[in-house]
Amino acid sequence: MGLFSPWFLAGLAGLALPLYLHLLKRLTTTPKPWSSLMFFESHVKSSTRHHRLRYLLLLSLRLLVLALLALAFANPFINRNAAALASSRLVLLVVDNSFSMRAGTRLADAKDAAMRVLAGKGAARAQVAAFGSQLRLMTQPIEDQSALRAAVQAIQPGDGHGNFGELARAVRAMAETVHTPIELHLFSDMQRGEVAGAFSDMTLPDNVRLVPHAAVTQAQPNWTVESVDAPGQVWGKDAKPVRVQAVIAGYGTPAAKRAVSLVVNGKTAATKSVTVSANGRATVEFPALEVPYGFSRCEVKIDQADGFPDDDVRRFAVERSDPQKALLIHNYGDARSPLYVGAALSAAAQSAFLLESINVNEAADRKPSNYAFIVVADLNSLPPLLENSLSGYVRSGGSLLMAAGTAAGGGSRIPIFDAHIVETRDYSRVPDRYMAIGSSDSSFPGVGKADGWVGVKFFYALDIDPGDARVIARLGDQTPLLLEKRIGEGRVVLFTSGLDSLTNDFPLHPAFVPFIEQTARYLAGSERQGGARPVDAYLELRNAREQTQGVEVTDPEGKRPLTLGQAASAQSLQLAKAGYYQLRLANGRQNEVGVNADPKESNLDVIPADVLSLWQGKGGVSSPETAAVPAPAAPNKTPQSLWWYCMLLLFLLAIAESAVASRYLGTQREES
Repeated sequence: MGLFSPWFLAGLAGLALPLYLHLLKRLTTTPKPWSSLMFFESHVKSSTRHHRLRYLLLLSLRLLVLALLALAFANPFINRNAAALASSRLVLLVVDNSFSMRAGTRLADAKDAAMRVLAGKGAARAQVAAFGSQLRLMTQPIEDQSALRAAVQAIQPGDGHGNFGELARAVRAMAETVHTPIELHLFSDMQRGEVAGAFSDMTLPDNVRLVPHAAVTQAQPNWTVESVDAPGQVWGKDAKPVRVQAVIAGYGTPAAKRAVSLVVNGKTAATKSVTVSANGRATVEFPALEVPYGFSRCEVKIDQADGFPDDDVRRFAVERSDPQKALLIHNYGDARSPLYVGAALSAAAQSAFLLESINVNEAADRKPSNYAFIVVADLNSLPPLLENSLSGYVRSGGSLLMAAGTAAGGGSRIPIFDAHIVETRDYSRVPDRYMAIGSSDSSFPGVGKADGWVGVKFFYALDIDPGDARVIARLGDQTPLLLEKRIGEGRVVLFTSGLDSLTNDFPLHPAFVPFIEQTARYLAGSERQGGARPVDAYLELRNAREQTQGVEVTDPEGKRPLTLGQAASAQSLQLAKAGYYQLRLANGRQNEVGVNADPKESNLDVIPADVLSLWQGKGGVSSPETAAVPAPAAPNKTPQSLWWYCMLLLFLLAIAESAVASRYLGTQREES
């Protein structure tokens, strides 16, 4: 016998309360009127009689009630043989419906085996669950055979990647609330790729017994399209040819030639033949991907030559659109900033933006709303008309990148950003004659994908009061270098140095190109997440500028996975199925991604027998010498809680105490 929560026995200290109350009752006396005590001699009278307990039966019942209450919360249990508790065990049937179970008749065979186990479970309760990337309960613990069989038949093939470590974690959480034995029947292809990275993650509790039912017993050769490297976007009708590269892999396969096809919107655009070595990989490249304007659904597929055709294709989506317009406003004598920014955009963004560079005197004729974002470089002042126009552009949702340069140092504030200039920092006078980056926030795209600007030398910067702005990067002396501020519906990013090669050598470093590219995409709100994603990945539904926009999502089956409330507020969506997901926002922006199963699911190798035996708790496969002398089997013990029995007895004692207390109360009234 033992206790699940022995610390509740501290409540036994409450037994002193009834003893105190009974003794206090004996010490009470009724005062009597008396004229004077001056003629009485004082002496000590024994109080032994007053300390004697009365109503012993009532006292005993009260002590038992408190003792039993503390014992009930301590949750006592006894160990009993599992065979004696067969009818109280929970039979948990877990059917693997991960992507690999689509091969051949694996899922159908697993469901048939689950039906046979249900037919022979006896009077025990059972529960059905499906297991892909996570455990999904199909029923509650019930005895209804028809409901259990219907739940097994309702399990459909999934596209997730199974992980036995995740299964063990879910079963451990279930075992904490179920104190009866759990008989875990796992119906799976026992894929080697589903074994957790750390075997300890697959540990099962003592009251869980694993019974595996393997749908297959040996590895099955399989070819698959392992990966595809393709762009998510193509800009303009005269864009450079885009190449598509795919990797074809074979698992347990002989050397063979496979035909690989590139399919665009259901039509085969090109076909190539590739030789895949035995149990190896081969790369095939399509040099030119031609897609029309809008979103195109593309696939790389191989000819079917095995029993698992579902992984012979890999999907991706490509969008062709016109480049977005961007405007750079610079000082009249500044020719370096347009040169470096324009070169960085054309080199990295693959013509995603058409940059128009004008000086400040020409800016009055431009309409800011025609541009995806605007860059203001090295201006000592903004004409009032231009400042008002840019401020209205930002407040209505536009984005602005401002580079202070040296010209702004003559003023006292940064226009539009509305920051006070504390002082100018001329680092040519410090010992090293420059200042390096001190700290940066890698969550900002322009910094995180530019390696933190390591090695960049800054010769000049403005020290400003950030106020409520977000400081993204600081120099070594803590001078704010890159800041972001929300103004109305838009945002302004401020660079307190310059975009030329005079105030720093940033434009001469490789980090300048990803900084300009990622900042441009961030400000324009066109940071596409790629044309292909894995199953169970999360798709961001809105960018920072679209928080108030409603969204409509269509899954590969043409259904809408989001409710109306989720469509108005959800920030991301988990991609649970393989196929194409479409996304539409109220502002007109669209997105489409191809979703593919995890490539690990294509390796149909099975778990070795010794590993499976170790997972069952059998300590691996026995050697011939030890197998001749079997060890005596220890009885399978399982704890059975006595909590309900304690509570029932406590209820009966409470009734008895109430009856006895009522009788004694009547006796006291008669005596008084």
